[in-house]
Amino acid sequence: MNLYTMLAARAAAGRPVRVGLIGAGKFGSMILSQARHIEGMHIVGVADLDVAKARGSLNRVGWEEDRYSAKSLGDAIKTGKTCVLDDAAALASCDEIECIVEATGHPIAGVRHALAAIDGNKHIIMVNVEADAMCGPLLAAKARAKNLVYSMAYGDQPAIICELVDWARSCGFEITSAGKGMNFEPRYRYSTPDTVWGFFGWTDEEVAAGDFNPKMYNSFTDGTKAAIEMAAVANGTGLDCPDDGLAFPPAGLHDLAKVFRPAADGGRLARSGLVDIAASQEPDGREVFNNIRYGVFVTFKAPNEYAKACFKQYGLLVDPSGWYGSMWRPFHMIGLETSISILSAVLRGEATGTCKEFRGDAVATAKRDLKPGEYLDGEGGFAVWANAIPASKSLEIGGLPIGLAHNVKLKRPVAKDTIVRFDDVVLERDMDVVALRQQMERGALGTMKSAT
Repeated sequence: MNLYTMLAARAAAGRPVRVGLIGAGKFGSMILSQARHIEGMHIVGVADLDVAKARGSLNRVGWEEDRYSAKSLGDAIKTGKTCVLDDAAALASCDEIECIVEATGHPIAGVRHALAAIDGNKHIIMVNVEADAMCGPLLAAKARAKNLVYSMAYGDQPAIICELVDWARSCGFEITSAGKGMNFEPRYRYSTPDTVWGFFGWTDEEVAAGDFNPKMYNSFTDGTKAAIEMAAVANGTGLDCPDDGLAFPPAGLHDLAKVFRPAADGGRLARSGLVDIAASQEPDGREVFNNIRYGVFVTFKAPNEYAKACFKQYGLLVDPSGWYGSMWRPFHMIGLETSISILSAVLRGEATGTCKEFRGDAVATAKRDLKPGEYLDGEGGFAVWANAIPASKSLEIGGLPIGLAHNVKLKRPVAKDTIVRFDDVVLERDMDVVALRQQMERGALGTMKSAT
């Protein structure tokens, strides 16, 4: 409750919180939009491979050109202005910068940027959930070993879900489920960049008039982004992904506690303690009444009859038995809220959600029958979608994480809706990241063996 007070003290002492931002796309632009209004927080540098695009983003969100005219990071420190550059490594090596925000959305680059930030003794805010789901548990451990914060980005759904889970547990409730709302129908699963705009109801003219990335939008449509985010939530909360992947049961606000409870008590979950998605569409396309498409939720169980009675007395939305209740947040504002993570890391030494273990995995799964010699094209593409499954199952079968499924060649056939395995592909690129992922897997396997 005192972040702003702590920031004001730093500002009064002439010690602004100094930040480096990597990636000036939509999320980065939203961060920049608010940063200019937060006294005491200084964006020292914005790194993007496309410097002209980064300058355009700053201009679009209302920054005066003089404000981002610093000639170097050193000049930015002296003048309080911002330097726009194409070298992310320079941010990591700048001693005065305390925190790096990784907002590229590219899983391979994200892992490398996080490692560089940790090597440079910087806290890291990992907007890049694609990288986080793939290697986050090991990256977080590396950060903790140096007393650094490795954090999810507040405003994005995984961090807010983790906050709700923490709230429920801190109140003494048994977590039943946690997740987010999403526009999803089963037929969306096989969407491609060529078909995605039809699912949004947009015309060719509307698409042509905007700056839309079809693969990015398709990753939301086919459920891949949901799988990545729920795997990250599992790793941050100790909840599990369902054994067969996310089920996307349709549910509105008043039905959350009823739907997201164990099947033994009349719900849709195999058991308590699972992540999943509350679909805002019925399988036939009808919109769910009172859906939470843009929100997040947690469902929980009263520990005793007294608490159950209090649920009713104080107006919680409960299931028919009265034992299960729900809590939700109806919206998320992604980058407009990410300063909370930056300030929490620097001023409190706290993460707004972080990987604690390798518990969930987002694995590449065939959208159609795939043949040897074909190339996978990663998140939101034509070849694969991501399925969120328990990490133990992924390790058992050697599942290929979606973050490594881009521009890799198949050496074996993979049937539609079958998980792609490491043994099915030829890995020749980005071997540093492959090695890091395999190191994380070996550590997780060792932990599992010790536990048994």
